[in-house]
Amino acid sequence: MTTPKFALIKQFIIDNIRRGLWREDQRVPSENELSSQFSVSRMTARRALSELTEAGVLTRSQGLGTFVASFKSQSSLLEIKNIADEVKLRNGNYSAQVVALEATEATASTAIALGVAAHSSVYRSVIVHNENHQPLQVEERFVNPKLAADYLQQNFSLLTPHEYLTRVAPLTQASHTVEAIAPNQDICHHLQLATPEPCLQIMRRTWSSQGIVSFARLVSSGSKYRLGGHLTIKE
Repeated sequence: MTTPKFALIKQFIIDNIRRGLWREDQRVPSENELSSQFSVSRMTARRALSELTEAGVLTRSQGLGTFVASFKSQSSLLEIKNIADEVKLRNGNYSAQVVALEATEATASTAIALGVAAHSSVYRSVIVHNENHQPLQVEERFVNPKLAADYLQQNFSLLTPHEYLTRVAPLTQASHTVEAIAPNQDICHHLQLATPEPCLQIMRRTWSSQGIVSFARLVSSGSKYRLGGHLTIKE
């Protein structure tokens, strides 16, 4: 199967960034320059630039051009996305390591977060999400067994908890808080931090039409990860 031209342009840009030929904040070729170089329409070149901008690889400034974005991986603050899809959008290689997958007794705070009785049995998972074989995020998640009965039977090295839960308990709403934290010893180990550094922590609860599905703590290294979003205000 022939590779689409827009995909070739995306790979060309990513390869130049990975080889260090184009550095952070450096301007990349324009739509006109890319359409001429690859003998394609401006629309095709625009699609390649737009998809890489959406993935956080590039950033566009009206009237100035398109530039290499910060090398921190970016996640959306305004919507819930599957981290595996985010990595793949950046043409990265996604993988995951399952650290824990178990039934456990709900502490008081976990019970409140999930809306279940204290000391009742809930499901817990700890997963390290990797991008290009480097740890990107540690996810600790508590799940209501009544809404995801087969959670412990899933292979979360092949699919993410988000993918599974979206299928069995479709998301209707979510809330989250974001803060900077000092990582503990376990987080440093999972993120392979030689010395402790500020980390970004997201605490997230998700609901389906039947109630609260999960409560998750997502932690990433502050030097490798950021949150962003774009909000359009309609009059």
